[in-house]
Order: sequence, then C-alpha cells, then structure tokens
Amino acid sequence: MRLAAFTDYGLRVLMRLAGTPDQPLTTAGIAEEFHIPYNHLTKVVNDLARNGFVTTQRGAGGGIRLARPAETITLGEVVRCLEDRYDMVECFRADGGACLLNPLCRLKPQLVAAREAFLTELARTSIADCAYPGLAPGKAAAPTTLKAN
Repeated sequence: MRLAAFTDYGLRVLMRLAGTPDQPLTTAGIAEEFHIPYNHLTKVVNDLARNGFVTTQRGAGGGIRLARPAETITLGEVVRCLEDRYDMVECFRADGGACLLNPLCRLKPQLVAAREAFLTELARTSIADCAYPGLAPGKAAAPTTLKAN
C-alpha cells in the first residue's frame, strides 16, 4: 500500500512529538526540520488535533503536544484515521464509483482483506516505538533520496 503524503506527514509529526514528549514543538519548526511545506503541515496538524492525537496552544509557551501518551497511539489508528479520506480504488468510494466490473468483481473483497491486514499489522506498533528525537537545534534533516542499485 502507498500512504498519502498527508498521512506520511501526520506520522512524522507524531513521531517527532513522541521523541521529545516534554517539549512543545511548533508547526514551523517541524516543517523546517522535515522539509515539508508549512501551509500543508498546518492542515495536517489541524487534522491531528481534530482527531484527538495532538493539542495545540498559541502564544508564548505554546506549540504542539501529543494529546495522550505515545504508547497509546498506534500507527494503525493514525493511518486508518488519516487515510479515511482516500479511496484505495474507485469501488471503495461511498457512491460505489463507476467501475464496470461491479457487481461481478472478485477483486474488491481481496483488497478489503489486504487493507485490513495492513492496518492490523500497523496497530501492533505505537508511536512511542517510532519516536524520533530530532536533530540538534539549528540542523535540518537532509532530504531523502533513493539511490538506484
């Protein structure tokens, strides 16, 4: 499965917060550290707050914090929540889509089972297990690139 960038960024935020649980972080700081567009990350953080994963506070001493202990937040819970807006295939849409294979398709049940197995496996790991403490202040993470073998 491929996760949407929105979900990837949400997981990064939670992992980063879990790495320094006693220190509130800012959206701007995380955006800079992970080379994520600030405006996009703001939407991610707002969604995480709306779904009870983080709390936000403006002003001096404010920032983003985990809303509950990192040990109680699973990757599966987060992915299920953030990926809910994205349909794996057209027939997963609420309106059923316009797939010509319906109602004789035998693929959809297999995809449903695979998605559930994927999320069940992710539910075995907490955000605490993936905590990322960050780099030394003033250093940004290097952009990741894939190398061909």
